[in-house]
Amino acid sequence: MKITVETLVKSDLETVWRAWNTPDDIMQWNAASDDWHTTISRVDLRPGGSFYARMEAKNGTVGFDFEGSYTSVIDKQLIEYAMADGRVVSVRFAETNEGVRVTETFDADDEYSIEMQQQGWQSILDNFKRHVEAKGRR
Repeated sequence: MKITVETLVKSDLETVWRAWNTPDDIMQWNAASDDWHTTISRVDLRPGGSFYARMEAKNGTVGFDFEGSYTSVIDKQLIEYAMADGRVVSVRFAETNEGVRVTETFDADDEYSIEMQQQGWQSILDNFKRHVEAKGRR
């Protein structure tokens, strides 16, 4: 089953694209809740390149690696990748008059409920939106 989440970021496409793919930015927005954070991020944005993010609870009790390889990259339009467990993800960036629509579609896993997965990924995407829009106000 595929799950889709999306947001509209009130910013320009260049800023959105850069924030999505820059490790320093990723470490600031890549968490589903305030008690989690990303401690390491690496990006080799090209077909065949890899990505890695270490996500941990801030209290140090639990963490996991989020990693995989890029299968398709169309500059400022599309990123597709396969996660280490084989599930695939597509991220589309579409410029609109109101900002940039970011749409993620991903294969659901068998471990968590569809609702939990959708809420978690949407929460991370909402953090991304807040991060980018805050950059524009600095």
